Amino acid sequence: MSGAAWVAVVVAALLAGAGVVAGLWLSRTRTLARRVGAFSCLLGEVDRRGRTSWARGVGQYGAVTLYWWRRLSIVPRPARRWSRGSIVVLERTVAPPVQDRPPAVVARCRLVPASGGPPREVRLQMSADAYAGFTSWLEATPSRVGKVI
Repeated sequence: MSGAAWVAVVVAALLAGAGVVAGLWLSRTRTLARRVGAFSCLLGEVDRRGRTSWARGVGQYGAVTLYWWRRLSIVPRPARRWSRGSIVVLERTVAPPVQDRPPAVVARCRLVPASGGPPREVRLQMSADAYAGFTSWLEATPSRVGKVI
């Protein structure tokens, strides 16, 4: 086989691989968006320097767990999961509207691990409707009274 033929085979293989990855991503994205209790959610984690890095994702309410999947991933498992009892909303603020999108709500939350480790803080940015669902989900158990702002 000549050098040009090998290049053509390699390029075709790379294009086929890119097509498979794109198909998996589209399938995963559609599946997550159609799940009951799913909503668009940005996750902000604070690093050691106090800077917040944001990642786009999809949140989903489970019976006792909040699941969060990264938007730019093909991994079928959630990137984060938090039990309902470990989430405490410390503060909520309304983020300014971006372009023609409605304003979003940023919830600053403390996560208390069940293993007894140190609590950490995250920020969850979502639409006002998603925040209403989030607080309703958190308050759906009697032990949550007074823990949501």
